[in-house]
Amino acid sequence: MAHDKLAVLIDADNARPAIVEGLLAEIAKYGTAHVKRIYGDWTKPDLNGWKEALLRYSIQPIQQFRYTVGKNATDSAMIIDAMDLLYAERFDGFCIVSSDSDFTRLASRIRESGRIVYGFGEKKTPEPFRTACDKFIYTEVLAGTSETETETAPKQRSAKELRGDSKLMNMLRNAIEAASDETGWASLGPVGSIINKQSPDFDSRNYGYAKLSGLIKGIGLFDTEERQIGNGKHIYVRSRADKK
Repeated sequence: MAHDKLAVLIDADNARPAIVEGLLAEIAKYGTAHVKRIYGDWTKPDLNGWKEALLRYSIQPIQQFRYTVGKNATDSAMIIDAMDLLYAERFDGFCIVSSDSDFTRLASRIRESGRIVYGFGEKKTPEPFRTACDKFIYTEVLAGTSETETETAPKQRSAKELRGDSKLMNMLRNAIEAASDETGWASLGPVGSIINKQSPDFDSRNYGYAKLSGLIKGIGLFDTEERQIGNGKHIYVRSRADKK
């Protein structure tokens, strides 16, 4: 997956410059950004904060005038460009950076064409857009390291808080059961894949843990072990209720 060719389309009206470094680092996990475009009315002073970031990270600004008050011309320009790029058949996936539900149908249409869609937006992003993506990452976990930005990052939840989250617990237990062998052990990789298919916006960082393995250990209700398989080490997990 790391060699996938990606098109990154950013809605400047619905994203903050503070996320850029973390955003591009996150995107690099999934592939290479061959196109990086950001859309907005660059004649307006409210987008000035983006200009330094565009130069530093070689993001191409696309000018879109606001023709009518209350109508979002930026969304239309992004959608048209996305479809042009899709029809060019040069990309394996698309990264749509916005908290706007107007991109829900675009995400669905791209997926219908067999391409992967990664969505990036704030926690206020409407559910239809989040679930229309293959994976959705909250930009709060990508914020910069300044004091004000760090305050908005998710705090690590305690074992008691995690255990009290019935949705999280049911999702983990069901995924482990679905991926487990006859002994109840499941490789963490397939567990994560099952969870992501069921809930595209799931991310262990939303609970204050850098990795899924850390989140599972933090709950304290699962057994984990590291196994050497071939040249690599793999983490296995099972519910303690399954322990013989």
